[in-house]
Amino acid sequence: MNKLTVGDKYESVIQKSDLVSRDLSWVKFNVRVLDQSKKAHRSIFEKLKFLAITASNLDEFFMIRVGSLYNYLDYDKERIDYSGLREDPFKAKLMKDCQQFHQDQHEHFTKVILPGLHEEGITVCNVSKLTAEEQEKVRQYFHKAIYPMLTPMVYDGYRTFPILMNKLLVFGVVTTSPGERKDMRKMSFVQIPANIPRFFELERENSLTLVPIEEVIRENIVSLFRNVEIESITLFRITRNGDFSLEESEDMDANFLEEVKRKLMERKTGRVVRIEIEEGYSKWMLNSLLERWNLRPDSVYLVKRSSMIDFTGLWQIVGNKRFRERLPQNPEPVKPVSYPEEGTADIFEILKEKDILLHHPYNNIDSILDLIEKAADDPDVMAIKMTIYRLAKESRITKTLLRAAENGKHVSVLFEVKARFDEENNIREAKRLQKAGCFVIYGISNVKTHTKLLLIVKKDDSEITRYVHLGSGNYNEDTARLYTDIGLLTTNETLANDVSEFFNVITGHSVPSTYRNLITAPRDMRKQLIQYIEEEAENARNGQPAGIFIKVNSLEDSETIYALYRASQSGVTIKLIVRGICCLRPGRPGLSENIQVLSIVGDFLEHSRIYHFYNNGNTRTYSGSADMMVRSFDKRLESLFKVESPLLEKQLMNILSYNLKDNVNSYVMQEDGTYVAKHPLGDEPEFNVHREFFNVTEEEVMAVKLVEDAKIDS
Repeated sequence: MNKLTVGDKYESVIQKSDLVSRDLSWVKFNVRVLDQSKKAHRSIFEKLKFLAITASNLDEFFMIRVGSLYNYLDYDKERIDYSGLREDPFKAKLMKDCQQFHQDQHEHFTKVILPGLHEEGITVCNVSKLTAEEQEKVRQYFHKAIYPMLTPMVYDGYRTFPILMNKLLVFGVVTTSPGERKDMRKMSFVQIPANIPRFFELERENSLTLVPIEEVIRENIVSLFRNVEIESITLFRITRNGDFSLEESEDMDANFLEEVKRKLMERKTGRVVRIEIEEGYSKWMLNSLLERWNLRPDSVYLVKRSSMIDFTGLWQIVGNKRFRERLPQNPEPVKPVSYPEEGTADIFEILKEKDILLHHPYNNIDSILDLIEKAADDPDVMAIKMTIYRLAKESRITKTLLRAAENGKHVSVLFEVKARFDEENNIREAKRLQKAGCFVIYGISNVKTHTKLLLIVKKDDSEITRYVHLGSGNYNEDTARLYTDIGLLTTNETLANDVSEFFNVITGHSVPSTYRNLITAPRDMRKQLIQYIEEEAENARNGQPAGIFIKVNSLEDSETIYALYRASQSGVTIKLIVRGICCLRPGRPGLSENIQVLSIVGDFLEHSRIYHFYNNGNTRTYSGSADMMVRSFDKRLESLFKVESPLLEKQLMNILSYNLKDNVNSYVMQEDGTYVAKHPLGDEPEFNVHREFFNVTEEEVMAVKLVEDAKIDS
């Protein structure tokens, strides 16, 4: 069978399914990210950034999703994908799509990125293209800075196979001793440490020359193998399974953190799921590796010598200080629509009078950080409670909570130590707080705490006021400049009671009977959302206006998808803005004609979640931390909060409306699971949602309509 047709025989099975495969949908998402790097209007540095993002995305995808698939394959566990395919045929289809994506990445790099860099006076080349003087600089750099850090590790009949680390560049060197038979050859491995810069930089007049670190080592690697014959030198990189599920005990004993640490160590030696290797490789070595790691050839990703392995290294160029001014600058954050007052009025007093809805990064996260810092120093503040999923590396949050504890406040913090790839940072920060006397909880048994909550208890004269922040994003000042998120600041007693109850669930042994304005997981969220969907369907069947508008990162839960299908069949207008994975098929006759799905991918990472149900004019609008995924409903502590203030609810509706209008960053999902970029039609002006939110006015917000203006675009 022709290589390019592998997996095509499964296409009819895939298209018959009412659901789109989660993993195949994710690959389509990364295609949309790569498309950002192809847009002509972007500078070369933006193109580099988006290409680097696709590379880190793909690394994580192989570690987690492909790693999870191998957990089924390796232990003969049955798994039927949403596509209808079993484990082996699904892997064949997935690898085919990933191979195609891999080819697209590298073709874009060689045909667009490298020439674009050259136009900017930046040259990426190997050592042979340098002047004699520059070659001597490279040689000196190798012997002084790199040579002492390299450790050749031989594998033969006397030595065990060395542990090759996840995501490091590795040279595989095949050697023989003089006079030995060819079948006595040996494999040695030289790993390039992660703390060596990816490129050696040579300044020239008005230009910069970058020599990839592997080319520096390749030129000098003979110095590591003296008095032997080198048969071949092959550069490669492996990706290991990073998917693990913690089997925590019912009681959260002291061994819990050690269990997390042990799993982190396992991640370094998990089974290999991908090999990236340069062309001209040693066939003997590669066959040996495939046999050792039990891999098929479709898990091998070939890279031409004109390209490079591991595009995450491109961040070194993007982050170079000399190019800082060449990156586009976003406008300065604006005041929230619900808080347009100028001046430095006391935030505690303002929140007693009104709620504030924050839309990041258009509104600054500093207002939340300032509130926590003010609370830490205010003698009338009695307690601060919050959940933490991810923090910035040098977090103002940690410093502020430490100060609050020193000032005698009661500080309770739930650190989710199972936050993927942030476990070590969270454990370190949590221990700092614990030593300072804060009450620290390291997650809840069997579920991740993903909800974003902050509660400040303040004594005002003779009464107690609770100040609450609920959000869709992390308390991370770094990512808040890049992610779009929603945050609500309020003293609303109903929400304050709900949040207080929720913290009691998190920190103690409490099972509340009900919440008034919170929908929480893992207990109620799926059931409640499906109920709202079914009520819209009932209204439509009764001839009443009905509409569902939802914005999430991912839509994967089959129960809610089928509820949306039933609502569509009842005549409900359904518009979904799903940035990443979408397992729902829109526009399928008899199933989902009334459903439209858009994906927004652009300058900011769309991270906010909004759920709006028309409810026959008595609207219900929620925001919060939860996507429509099995893990969100069943395996995470999540919350969605209802927004009741008319102005704030209109703000959320306007965010949905603007996203639906976007014709610059928007992709329309087709019934077959593919996506088509949306463009201005005719004389229609460009509407870039990532720019328009810097200019939104209260008048525009209050005039927004959704159901009345909604129609399904053909």
